[in-house]
Amino acid sequence: MRGVFVTGTGTEVGKTVVAAVLAHTLATEGRTVAVFKPAVTGLDEEGEPDHVLLRRAAGSDQSDGEIAPYRYGPPASPHLAAELAGEKIEPERLLAAAHGAAAGSDVLVCEGVGGLLVPLASDYLVRDLAVDLGLPLVVAASPGLGTINHTLLTLEAARAAGLETALVVLTPWPDAPSPIEESNRATIAALGGVRVETLPRLDLSDPPSWPRLPIPLPPG
Repeated sequence: MRGVFVTGTGTEVGKTVVAAVLAHTLATEGRTVAVFKPAVTGLDEEGEPDHVLLRRAAGSDQSDGEIAPYRYGPPASPHLAAELAGEKIEPERLLAAAHGAAAGSDVLVCEGVGGLLVPLASDYLVRDLAVDLGLPLVVAASPGLGTINHTLLTLEAARAAGLETALVVLTPWPDAPSPIEESNRATIAALGGVRVETLPRLDLSDPPSWPRLPIPLPPG
């Protein structure tokens, strides 16, 4: 399997935006891109669901179920949303769906749910899925105050499980970053030993206007 696994330092840190930009960048390079998200919650809320944005960004013709095997209305942690629906998220189903998506494409962009230690089931974390898929991580993080601690903790949790982090992306990056934001970027790169890029606030309705976010992929 070739691809990337996009995670975040928490919720609402731009994880879906980063995954969408990566998918669009890879597609514009001429690759056939499949997208995958183990579970989508919050469908009861207004706005474009994550899996729909990912599909549009990649130019994919995957069905909702092929992208996100589990989809729930309440904006809750996946394990709780599944419990409220009278279900349990099954790791075997997730892995089969991810491999099925990857089999028909050049590259897979997988977006996790929340952060690495969010439970998909009571005994299966997002980090466990990332380990089972064996994809390098891209970590989405906010650029402002507090992000150093959150990002370094995420990198530490990833490395403790043997996961490689290819990139950290700070978003939304302001047009005129403050000294704090500039320092955060440099500090994460230095202390985390990782490449750090930025993304500005985007018009999500207009993928051609998005900046490219190149990422090297292992041969395969």
